[in-house]
Amino acid sequence: MHFFKKLFNLNQVISVFIVSEFILVTSFGFLVPIYSLFIINDIRGGSIETVGFSLAIYWIVKSVLQLPVGKWLDRNKGEIDDFWSLVLGNTAGALSTIAFFFFGREIWHLYTYEVVLGIADAFTVPPIYAIFSRHLDKDHEGFEWSVRSSVSFGAGSAVGGALGGIIAGMYGFRSVFLFAGLGALAASIVLLLVRPYIRPKRAGGDGILIEMKRL
Repeated sequence: MHFFKKLFNLNQVISVFIVSEFILVTSFGFLVPIYSLFIINDIRGGSIETVGFSLAIYWIVKSVLQLPVGKWLDRNKGEIDDFWSLVLGNTAGALSTIAFFFFGREIWHLYTYEVVLGIADAFTVPPIYAIFSRHLDKDHEGFEWSVRSSVSFGAGSAVGGALGGIIAGMYGFRSVFLFAGLGALAASIVLLLVRPYIRPKRAGGDGILIEMKRL
């Protein structure tokens, strides 16, 4: 973590978020090469239509629910509610993925998993953007958003896709869900490193926080 902060000259919160999201995106990136094949081959009655419906369920649930979640988080000043929403949402997504590895056999199992994952991500996405944006360093906002995009999403997606294919080839399609869930759980644990930098609940409003802790 220290090397990463020095490499890009980032503060503690931004560094932890980028590393955590890299782990998270890499982990769920494992599923990209195998998701359709897994449903068709391992889910009883699964078809290409099932793949489409499952993805639609996830995006509908997440997109609709995250709007009131974001509103609710904005009404509570301070960052402690954002932080726990993020950690618990990440953890719920990780545990549901591990559970699906053990129990996912039927189409309704798949749809239930996507509903739970959509709910988990609805509680994860708004606080990610809220906390990250508040801790950006003044006059470095564009660069720090770029590092997040390049490292967390760009590199994470590339590494996840490559490793997902390798894992599936070595251990089978279903095993990828276990690795994805465990990786997502690790990402949640990494997030706990920002807890000392999270602002407590406050009665008044406040603006963008300029992070000064370049440790």
